[in-house]
Amino acid sequence: MSILEFKNAFYTHGDDDIINDLSIKIDKGDFIYIVGPSGGGKSTFLKLCCHLISLTKGKILYKGIDMNQYDPIDLRLDISYCFQTPYLFGDTVEDNFLFPYKVRNKKVDLNKIYELLEQFKFNRDFFKKEVKNLSGGEKQRIALIRNLLFKPEILLLDEVTSALDAENTLIVEDAIKDLNEDGVTILWVTHDIEQSKRHGNKILTLENGKIKSLEVIQSE
Repeated sequence: MSILEFKNAFYTHGDDDIINDLSIKIDKGDFIYIVGPSGGGKSTFLKLCCHLISLTKGKILYKGIDMNQYDPIDLRLDISYCFQTPYLFGDTVEDNFLFPYKVRNKKVDLNKIYELLEQFKFNRDFFKKEVKNLSGGEKQRIALIRNLLFKPEILLLDEVTSALDAENTLIVEDAIKDLNEDGVTILWVTHDIEQSKRHGNKILTLENGKIKSLEVIQSE
């Protein structure tokens, strides 16, 4: 059974169909890169995947159940969305890393936080750094780490390496590949064609809110 399924999905804004009669099944464990021209519906598709916005018409199933039947907060604990332009909470990096534990009423796991900081090439002192002093690339990586403190069922990534240099891009790609190998379903919007060929098992091309193609990548 697919983990996520769109059935004749439409999302209309004004007179425009941003998502236009889209149907697709996403299997558990898929790693799908989402490509296509700007304005083609890629970010809107991700927002629909985690119910940040609602369909105008059609249906989305999560684990075989209509997404509208889930509590939105519970759903977003399972389906985690990392924005291209991240929003960081509070004043410090620490504030951002404590938040996922607070919303789950869980004890803070500092070892997990330090492990992820080191994986993304931050030293432990970064934990206390003020958000206002972070670069765009640092904000992207901190937001991603915040999303990874609890392993989601589905991870939605929207251009999350757009502000990163080549070295840090590869670090992020390796971390996401490891997550996928651990069973997390990945949907990753990218404009980097070379990136889209590296780790995924499928490439979804969206254009004018429709599926132009869904290419299955053969593993080497």
